Amino acid sequence: MHIPQRTHYAGSLRAEHIGQKVTINGWVNSNRDMGGLLFLDIRDREGVAQCVVEPNSESTSLYEEGKKLRSEFVVSIEGAVRQRSNPNAKIQTGQIEILISSIQVLNESEVPPFVIEEEVKASEELRLKYRYLDLRRPSMQKNLMTRHKVTQSIRNFFDSRGFIEVETPMLMKATPEGARDFLVPSRLHHGEFYALPQSPQIYKQILMVAGLDKYFQIVKCFRDEDLRADRQPEFTQLDVEMSFPDEEMVYDAMENCLRKVWEDVGLSLQKFPRYSYKEVMESYGSDKPDLRYDLKITTLTDLLRSKTEFKVFNDALETKQGVIASIAAPGCAVWSRKQLDELTDHAKLYGAGGLVWMKVTEAGIDSSAKKFLSPELMQEIVNASNAKQGDLILIGVHQKWSRAYTIMGALRSEIAKRLKLLEGKQFEFAPLWVMNFPMFELDEASGKFNSMHHPFTSPVVEDWDNKTDDLAQIRARAYDIVVNGYELGSGSIRIHDRKLQSEIFDMLGLTKDEMEKKFGFMLDAFRYGAPPHGGMALGIDRIAMLCCGTDNIRDVIAFPKTTSMQGLMEECPSPVDSKQLGELGININK
Repeated sequence: MHIPQRTHYAGSLRAEHIGQKVTINGWVNSNRDMGGLLFLDIRDREGVAQCVVEPNSESTSLYEEGKKLRSEFVVSIEGAVRQRSNPNAKIQTGQIEILISSIQVLNESEVPPFVIEEEVKASEELRLKYRYLDLRRPSMQKNLMTRHKVTQSIRNFFDSRGFIEVETPMLMKATPEGARDFLVPSRLHHGEFYALPQSPQIYKQILMVAGLDKYFQIVKCFRDEDLRADRQPEFTQLDVEMSFPDEEMVYDAMENCLRKVWEDVGLSLQKFPRYSYKEVMESYGSDKPDLRYDLKITTLTDLLRSKTEFKVFNDALETKQGVIASIAAPGCAVWSRKQLDELTDHAKLYGAGGLVWMKVTEAGIDSSAKKFLSPELMQEIVNASNAKQGDLILIGVHQKWSRAYTIMGALRSEIAKRLKLLEGKQFEFAPLWVMNFPMFELDEASGKFNSMHHPFTSPVVEDWDNKTDDLAQIRARAYDIVVNGYELGSGSIRIHDRKLQSEIFDMLGLTKDEMEKKFGFMLDAFRYGAPPHGGMALGIDRIAMLCCGTDNIRDVIAFPKTTSMQGLMEECPSPVDSKQLGELGININK
């Protein structure tokens, strides 16, 4: 079969092409037979162009040929571009049409399981099963093109700053970093396994020991953990590391990189305000707050200490970490008891025992705890919470600092959702830095401390020099970039001293044998002049998701997995035959 070569993409034709003879190749988007007058909409990755067969003796065969075409047939169309008599302002090719002189069918199509259209009515499961059809939709193709611009922008930016892109191994040693590894059995060494990288963390640190000075990579990473709308088992990240940096060098590189990316996709990013971990938790109840709306949290702990006999408040204050906090929902004093009960149930999902509410109305202040709070104290709470007439104040308490603010953060998000504070704001962006995370966090189940980020993060010097048995008080030289409530990435100034790294491993409960077994090659590298170094990793999938104005990460990944970690199109994971398992020395115990 001779395949005619296109001269133009269908979606690229404009008024300036009028009078030209063109060839377009694509899919039949629709076929409208008007009884001798035939309209064909032909779609390719750039858009849709209307093509016409007019009724006359010369076009009879073209008409007969054209009316046989069905949706999703692959065709080649030749013809002359002309002015459209009824322009369509809704599409970019709406000023022109092609008067067809030749039609060639390159392949036929069965009736697809759903109509290829923007407002697709098929379920996400069906669209994932037939992902190649779903990807024909213009919005999906635009998403992947935007993602392409994102990665090209990143590469150009770091190349211009003297960074070197280095590929690191996909088969590596299992060195758990907080999530489960995907393991790959070795055929030549039965009973031994590679791991797919959760990140190139150790390799990029070793590249700094090797003297590469400035490294970056756009790399696939893998984590065997439960999925969410913004998480996949395999994901793509921008990995960056540099030698001899301080935090300001990292901030400068990453901020300017993201600004360039946003600019290259036709968007913009404003200033990156900086907050400590403590500040964002106490102000917004989250270490990844969405700053497109205000709704700040107010801490009432000191105000209410020793001022009331209310047992709920006093019980929270029995511990050193106990917190009482409030949030004022503007204009929500009219909310019903049912709505308040729903908010209470929502808070309970995050560990609250209940909620205290106060309504500020023209008639005065009403409260679910008015039996225990004096009118004067209620007024103090209203003033401290910056509440106005018509506002609803929600008060949460907990004996643990982090849990109390997490509860309030969940309420903040729920109130914003109910008030539709983010409606129409998908292309408004509120970036920020979150800095000085705790070095360690306590695992309540085991009673042991774990690294909040990872064990290669350097501590804040003064905290380390003055450390006590309370490891939770040690801050890390760690930082996150957050945009619109999504953590885009994390980074830190790393530990480059072998003695300090061994001490951190020891504090995390690793024996000397475990250190040697898991990280011996890294500790050995540190014997030979490791420079101070630091860096960051950003999630490419989340960046693309934000730039495309969607809230589902699967919309910007060509072939994503479901939330149950399945590939519906290719039907994976799938069983493997016994011969192949035998070669790997594996016996399945069901």
